Amino acid sequence: MPKITFISRLADGLPLAASLADEKDAFALELREYERQAKRILKSLTAEYLASGTGNVSAVRKAASVEAGAFTFHYLIGGQVAFLTLAEKAYPRKLAFAFLDELRREFETMYGAQVESASRPYEMIRFDSFIQKSKKVYLDASATRNLEKLNSELLDVLGRGERLESLQNTSALLSAESRKYLRRAKRARWMLRVRQYGPMLGIILVIAIMLWFFKLRGKGGHAGLG
Repeated sequence: MPKITFISRLADGLPLAASLADEKDAFALELREYERQAKRILKSLTAEYLASGTGNVSAVRKAASVEAGAFTFHYLIGGQVAFLTLAEKAYPRKLAFAFLDELRREFETMYGAQVESASRPYEMIRFDSFIQKSKKVYLDASATRNLEKLNSELLDVLGRGERLESLQNTSALLSAESRKYLRRAKRARWMLRVRQYGPMLGIILVIAIMLWFFKLRGKGGHAGLG
């Protein structure tokens, strides 16, 4: 699922809205560093935009993914605004970009006319409520009820005016991608537990073996004395 999200003005990098890491997230501490990385990526997009000389938005890639450890950054350029989110590496790219496109469309509707005149950082911070609502839809896309809701809300993303057959094919593809993500997420959580508790269990096992060994030696010593 999307972990953190930033929205900034491309022309000068002014942050307009954001949704930061949940304190209860298992990766909360790691995500603080990823928040800093997200800001650096947004600054680099602004630098590319300004380096074009003409301030041409076409000089910047409209959409891309950047791998970062166990996670991946995904960004989407809409007009003069950059939308960026971070998700687990196993999270399907199609869903990540669908999430960003949904934010783009709603943000343009609510604040499109105010982007150029914005003067304070996070001036549209109230948009976080919509980001949180969207994150819940994309939280577990493998669940049937969420897939149905996802398909309903993403008709524009899947293509305006497409035939029903095409929509059904795309829905099946999203379902398959979601099942893949669920399996990968389970493996990732298992590996995280191994990294967290493996060393401790190893130490306990070594201590148990040593105690058992010394106990056997003690019994052998008593038998020799007898």
